[in-house]
Amino acid sequence: MAILAAVYHLTHYKYDRPVVLGPQIIRLQPAPHSRTKVLSHSLKVEPANHFVNLQQDPYGNFLARFVFPEPVTELKIEVDLVADMTVYNPFDFFVEPSAEAFPFEYPEEIRDDLAIYRTPEPAGPLLSALLNTIDRSAANTVNFLVDLNARLQREIAYIVRMETGVFSPEETLAAKKGSCRDSS
Repeated sequence: MAILAAVYHLTHYKYDRPVVLGPQIIRLQPAPHSRTKVLSHSLKVEPANHFVNLQQDPYGNFLARFVFPEPVTELKIEVDLVADMTVYNPFDFFVEPSAEAFPFEYPEEIRDDLAIYRTPEPAGPLLSALLNTIDRSAANTVNFLVDLNARLQREIAYIVRMETGVFSPEETLAAKKGSCRDSS
């Protein structure tokens, strides 16, 4: 049985005088590589006198670049979408045989492609202390990740944060709470 979720988002700015807007980048369409299937999506932007270029960023996420050639007195962005939230098995994925046992080395042919993900920021004292307590002895990779995530879930309380941005690891560990984006 499908579980459908309808989402409506509205951003509406009104200005007390005409303003010149620079290009507006709108990222309000789910990525095509998400497991959650989007059944319908609509994006409506006013004023109607605009140019739009639909693009994808280097990570495959959709973005819409809007250019308004004339001054505007308001900017209205509306998104409607319906998503299929059917529960799925989170362990329905394939692990390369070379990565089944942790720790593992990535094959030489993909190391350059993964460099951005393998170059960490310097760890502060709280993150260093946490990293020093992680058992790095040989283990099944999936089990290692499940155990690590379970530990983080026990040690970091989940909170809903409406404000933008991501807490640093030090902020999250000091507060012992954060949103999903703060502990990912």
